Amino acid sequence: MKKIIWLLILILMPLSVLAYSEYIIPGGNTLGIEVNSKGIIVVGFYKVNGEYINQDLNVGDKIIKVHNTEVHSTDDLVSLINKYMENNQVEITYTRDNKNYIYNLELSLLNGSYRTGLYVKSDIIGIGTLTYIDPETNIYGALGHGLNLSKTNERIEIDTGYTYDAQVTSFTRSIDGNPGSKNANINKESLFGTIIKNTNYGIFGQTKTLTNQELLKIATLDEVSLGKAYIRTTNTNNEIKDYEIKILEINKSNLDKNIYFEVVDKELLKMSGGIVQGMSGSPIIQGNKIVGAVTRVLVDDVKKGYGISIIKMLEEGEKNN
Repeated sequence: MKKIIWLLILILMPLSVLAYSEYIIPGGNTLGIEVNSKGIIVVGFYKVNGEYINQDLNVGDKIIKVHNTEVHSTDDLVSLINKYMENNQVEITYTRDNKNYIYNLELSLLNGSYRTGLYVKSDIIGIGTLTYIDPETNIYGALGHGLNLSKTNERIEIDTGYTYDAQVTSFTRSIDGNPGSKNANINKESLFGTIIKNTNYGIFGQTKTLTNQELLKIATLDEVSLGKAYIRTTNTNNEIKDYEIKILEINKSNLDKNIYFEVVDKELLKMSGGIVQGMSGSPIIQGNKIVGAVTRVLVDDVKKGYGISIIKMLEEGEKNN
């Protein structure tokens, strides 16, 4: 009887094995990120004829259909509204918190055209930092966190997405209470890769661009120690360079805030003031091993931040969509 039970358990166990490489190419490159969301995202409201309309909708809602026809772009939205509008209304389907809702969108005539009172967008553009490329699979990971809407912090569901080479132009320096940013020009003539998925632990895709031939061994959190380490990121001279940090705490139980650190490198502090937006994804390196990636800055102390374990990113990158 016991043998039968154990055999059943073995049969029911998942057979998939994550096959990421033990040695990976470290990043540090600044990437331009462009995604087209699934549906049209409501990002704000404006007054039409002196009043706000369609106030049952919220920032972050995604319009996915007009009169049962799927919407993929703002041009789709406009043309379908014009096609199906009746009595200054049109039926739409939108999603909120992973649930679908039907709504009669109100339209108001202004200067000869009908207006929705909604600011919407389908394309999201930003910058971030490459964390790694797996040379065996050409899977790459970046950011170390999800690509989210800034106003709602809602993760964007991607329809299509691409990354491009980008050139850093300047840093808006971080100060306590006000994190700064890395500013860059995105070169859409220089494709880096596709974006396959946007997860809580980074964006992942495929690339044919092997940025360099350097390989670093990956390290588990058990191999990480307190003290000296480095983050690898792009500076204002567009050089990928290592900058010294001090690891203050290691948290093995948290899903993504695994490495708590402080920037101590004087050159980086002079250039950026600490951790800035756009630095997310910068590899964390200790003892010639890649241990994680920068993901967060402490708003009240911008020299300090958190990083995610490289193992978590690699596991997420290997999972099927």
